[in-house]
Amino acid sequence: MLIRKIQIKDAEAFFEMLSELDKETEFMMYEPDERIKDLKQLEGLIRTAEQGTDLLLAAEEKGQIVGFLSAQRGIPKRIRHTAYIVTGIRLSYRGKGIGSSFFKELDKWAANNNITRLELTVMCHNTIAKRLYEKNGFQVEGIKKNSMFMDGHYVDEFYMAKITESFHI
Repeated sequence: MLIRKIQIKDAEAFFEMLSELDKETEFMMYEPDERIKDLKQLEGLIRTAEQGTDLLLAAEEKGQIVGFLSAQRGIPKRIRHTAYIVTGIRLSYRGKGIGSSFFKELDKWAANNNITRLELTVMCHNTIAKRLYEKNGFQVEGIKKNSMFMDGHYVDEFYMAKITESFHI
């Protein structure tokens, strides 16, 4: 398993992996076939990461992207020390250490980029992901009530964060 930065040439494969994730799990934002194929937008996200502002990682197995981690840094000065995390791993590749590898790379990136607050949300009933995040230093800070509407009912999310080493401005 190779953990690497996503490149512009990966845009199509990245989109396909995201679309498959949408079909495999209810824990992603989009429902199956709801995601719009906008490769220009994906390429923009990748370019921002390539410039060092954000982080966009892929897990690759036999030339195929099977998971990702995105860290989008705050833009205004007051939140420039923060990054919002999104991650997803294809069903047949879960439980193989990919998530932990992603978070090790995330910690290195955060340290090298003066990021002292990492944050994410996770559906309250997604206990496997919540355990992964807790194992990697994230703590629940609160609950976002009625955060999503799925299958005819509202779903709550945990708001989680990890405070990293401080730096001097």
